[in-house]
Amino acid sequence: MSLWPPFRCRWKLGPRYSRRASPQLPQQDFEALLAACLRNGCLFEDTSFPATLSSIGSGSLLQKLPPRLQWKRPPELHSNPQFYFAKTKRLDLCQGMVGDCWFLAALQALTLHQDILSRVVPLNQSFTEKYAGIFRFWFWHYGKWVPVVIDDRLPVNEAGQLLFVSSTYKNLFWGALLEKAYAKLSGSYEDLQSGQVSEALVDFTGGVTMTINLAEAHGNLWDILTKATYNRTLIGCQTHSGKEKILENGLVEGHAYTVTGIRKVTCKHRPEYLVKLRNPWGQVEWKGDWSDSSSKWELLSPKEKILLLRKDNDGEFWMTLQDFKTHFVLLVICKLTPGLLSQEAAQKWTYTMREGRWEKGSTAGGQRQLLQGTFWKNPQFLLSVWRPEEGRRSLRPCSVLVSLLQKPRHRCRKRKPHLAIGFYLYRYYDDQRRLPPEFFQRNTPLSQPDRFLKEKEVSQELCLEPGTYLIVPCTSEANQKSEFILRVFSRKHIFYEIGSNSGVVFSKEIEDQNEGQDELFTKFFEKYPEINAVQLQSILNQMTWSHLGSRQPFFSLEACQGILALLDLNASGTMSIQEFRDLWKQLKLYQKVFHKQDNGSGYLNWEQLRAAMKEAGIVLSDDVCQLMLVRYGCPRLPMGFVSFVHLMLRVENMEDVFQNLTQDGKGIYLQKPEWMMMALYS
Repeated sequence: MSLWPPFRCRWKLGPRYSRRASPQLPQQDFEALLAACLRNGCLFEDTSFPATLSSIGSGSLLQKLPPRLQWKRPPELHSNPQFYFAKTKRLDLCQGMVGDCWFLAALQALTLHQDILSRVVPLNQSFTEKYAGIFRFWFWHYGKWVPVVIDDRLPVNEAGQLLFVSSTYKNLFWGALLEKAYAKLSGSYEDLQSGQVSEALVDFTGGVTMTINLAEAHGNLWDILTKATYNRTLIGCQTHSGKEKILENGLVEGHAYTVTGIRKVTCKHRPEYLVKLRNPWGQVEWKGDWSDSSSKWELLSPKEKILLLRKDNDGEFWMTLQDFKTHFVLLVICKLTPGLLSQEAAQKWTYTMREGRWEKGSTAGGQRQLLQGTFWKNPQFLLSVWRPEEGRRSLRPCSVLVSLLQKPRHRCRKRKPHLAIGFYLYRYYDDQRRLPPEFFQRNTPLSQPDRFLKEKEVSQELCLEPGTYLIVPCTSEANQKSEFILRVFSRKHIFYEIGSNSGVVFSKEIEDQNEGQDELFTKFFEKYPEINAVQLQSILNQMTWSHLGSRQPFFSLEACQGILALLDLNASGTMSIQEFRDLWKQLKLYQKVFHKQDNGSGYLNWEQLRAAMKEAGIVLSDDVCQLMLVRYGCPRLPMGFVSFVHLMLRVENMEDVFQNLTQDGKGIYLQKPEWMMMALYS
């Protein structure tokens, strides 16, 4: 039963609520609060983040607000409010008055990974079933996942328009509510003004960020982007610093963007490397080569043009890799598995996380230049690494990823800015005791910061010989007080703080979803840089389909020819490793949703097919769904996995085609060559 419109009341926070010392969040029991509101027939009002100007802040943001600001709930703003629905596959969020493009760029990247998004945004929340004006979101907050509870009162102007994050679908509110939860986590909406994409990416995933200065990027940037888009990563970028001014080329100075895709296209018998980006404003696009109005698109095959080009001022656009390097300054890649740049494969990764602190007058020793004084006082961590398959006597190098995060020093994110932090790495031969000043005077570090960065996280990938090392995290200046988290990822290691009472903690194993597969892909494509349908059949039938159990699928040559025809945009009859990796990323999703709906028979009936497609983000009418079962199912109609793959690829591509060709979202107009292309294509 719906509680809208209810009588007004404020549900007071009960004994489960306690305000911890800064910078901790108030602890609120979502289930208890929801149950109490439903029992009392009232809507939740969050007194810890009230619908007042105090939650917006006290700085420059207040000057932007309209004179008659109001706080309203989504059911007051739309007759059919929706929290989230899968059909909105395209990026649909737009930035409001808050200068949080860095947050929106990270959030847009999150929407490209449905499973990661559902970890942060529980998608079963709604404005109908068990609605009580209370919502919950989850963020990775300095080592653990924490819930943030909010009410759904949102700031609007006199016309009822959202002042901050909104959706292009006017009845969709998950983005606005998530922004409110993040503002509560950060202190206020004002505290979201300005920031780094990397900071929000870590809060959404608990991953490790790698920042590449594009002016110094090596020639393998395309390889890095290719592997990043194939792996479980979120990617953002930032233009050169400025005051968010729109330049003549259509880019915004001092602004964050989301990298939403890459594509190598064939242009007059030579490849062109393209990067796809989105402006969090939801409009204002690049005007140079390969922009929506560029004549460069006429150099492609009709099929490639139709599937890649969308002439709509939605903030999303293509540009060349070279233009990307020229006009953007930073590329930020958030890795959910540590082996992005490592050449190692087919091995498990492990990690250890330790907390520490820099205390003024004792452990806040500052950087190495202070050798004669205090550097040796910094916390010291012992790291022992080796290759698990070869034992500790192996001499082959080990890949190690080290991440240093500093905790906030105030409840409000902007009240005290980040300190400049970094860490040093030394080879360590001594016994397990704290090292004196003489050690650091005699020994040169194997690795040290190029510069100390005022960022939430700094990380570095290292290639180390098996052995024992010392990690010394520090601030750039002595006597700067703060807490930190140090994380280490490797194939096998032991990691602990010297002199700490916590003892040795062995590393935990983590899952790499591409374990072993990438090595197989790389070896295959080293032999065949471009694969045809026969080779595609060979590689697909060698794959391990972990979610399908003992019913491993068999891909016929005809099925592989059909798949290749769908993905072969330039009509070459072959597929590159990048195109195959994009395909494999889709296939992993398809096998999950197929397995979830399959009752063990290895086939999907009409109801199961509809449910599987909906979970994958595709919503079709019952008539179309039934027709697809007739077209792609077996003689007795139920659909096997291979046919399901073919159907999903076709529907997703046709959805992209419609979005790229439509002008109003309702229909399309095709010229005869375009119609012939689509008729033959389908």
